[in-house]
Amino acid sequence: MDSKSKQEELQKIAQEVEKCQRCSLYKRATRGVAGEGNPDARVMFIGEGPGYWEDQKGIPFCGAAGKLLDELLQLIKLDRKEVFIGNVIKHRPPGNRDPLPIEIEACRPWLDRQIEIIQPEIIVTLGRFSMAKFLPEAKISRIHGQPQTVEFQDKKIVVMPMYHPAAGLRRGEILEDLRKDFLKLGKLLESSLKPEPSREQLSLI
Repeated sequence: MDSKSKQEELQKIAQEVEKCQRCSLYKRATRGVAGEGNPDARVMFIGEGPGYWEDQKGIPFCGAAGKLLDELLQLIKLDRKEVFIGNVIKHRPPGNRDPLPIEIEACRPWLDRQIEIIQPEIIVTLGRFSMAKFLPEAKISRIHGQPQTVEFQDKKIVVMPMYHPAAGLRRGEILEDLRKDFLKLGKLLESSLKPEPSREQLSLI
């Protein structure tokens, strides 16, 4: 699929998300936030769900956590326009509460289709809810910054778990971990090599 076709398919998803009523989140949300970025992105970032500003503007990671994400991208000389950024759920949960399993499942088709269209080399999960999509038994404190190879959509894909930038804003030690993990991501992209499986590695069941 060429870039134009990918962009058209991603736009269709965005339109469908805007009208989505697969769970009750749409009732209190201002708008859907499908995600945005390069349809040919080598790296796809997946967060948890829209916050206040994302809900207002329809743009993922456009608040304080988004500003930090932009700074982390700049650390490895990546521009937001070069990557794709989305979330596990596409409408804001009330009060920014954790997404419920039923809500994650309702949004799953949109995210799965985005991954299928973009076919990124690396998926960076930001926070435990996006990590759980690929590594349901993993603990983020144990494997953050460590590339994992998982089976997804009948293909092997590299998943790199990281803390959510919002957690980095709250705790200095997590912010330092995020910086170190992004530097690891930069080296991985420079090498263009897939990580070798390790004994610690987990597979999606």
